[in-house]
Amino acid sequence: MPAYSTVVFDLDGTLLNTLEDLHLSTNAALAEHGLPARSLEEVRRFVGNGIRRLIERAVPTGTDVAEQEAVYDAFCAHYAAHCEDHTGPYPGIPGLLARLRAADVRLAVVSNKGDFAVQELVARQFPDAFDAVLGESEATGIRRKPAPDMVLAALERMGADRDGMVYIGDSEVDIQTAANVGCPCISCTWGFRSMDELLDAGAATFVDTPDELGRVLLGA
Repeated sequence: MPAYSTVVFDLDGTLLNTLEDLHLSTNAALAEHGLPARSLEEVRRFVGNGIRRLIERAVPTGTDVAEQEAVYDAFCAHYAAHCEDHTGPYPGIPGLLARLRAADVRLAVVSNKGDFAVQELVARQFPDAFDAVLGESEATGIRRKPAPDMVLAALERMGADRDGMVYIGDSEVDIQTAANVGCPCISCTWGFRSMDELLDAGAATFVDTPDELGRVLLGA
C-alpha cells in the first residue's frame, strides 16, 4: 500500500532537467538587448521563483522596468521555441511515475514556471501521467509558490485534500511551500540546489535518486 495517496511535484530540477535551456534562453534574451550574459551557475541560482524573477535577477542592477519587461518578453518567445532543445526527465523519473500510477496514487505538477511552458512540457514529456498540472498564473488570482494557493488548487482539481499528501521538490521555495500548505516535504538532491542550500532552508527529509523516492512513496 502506498505511503501517500497524493503526490505533488515541482517540475524544474525535480522531474525535468531544464537548466541548460533556461540558461540559453536567458542569454538569448539578454543578448537581444545588448546586456551581458550570465553563467550556468548564476542561472541555476536565479531559478525557482518564476520567469519574471529569473529575469529580474539576470539583468544588470539598475535596469529600468520597461527594459526588464522587454527582456522578459524576449525570453518567453525564445523559450517557447526552444524549451525542449536540451530538456528531459532525470533518469528514473518516467519509471517512478509509472509505478505511482500503477498504485493509483494521485499525481500533480505545480511549478512557478509560466503556465504556457509547463503545460507544453508536461504534456510532451509525461503524456497522461498527471491528474493536475499548474504553472504560474497569478493573473487568475492564484499566487505562485511559496504561497499555498497552487498546491491547494491542484488538490481541488483532483478532488483530494491535504490528508495523505506529500510535496516533492528541489529548492528552498518548495520547502517553504510545503510548510505553508501544512504537508510533508521530501527534498531531492539531484536538482538545482546543493545539500547545504537545502539544509540551510530547513529541509528535513532527503532522497538521492528517483528509485529511493519510489521506495519512500510506495512504502516498499
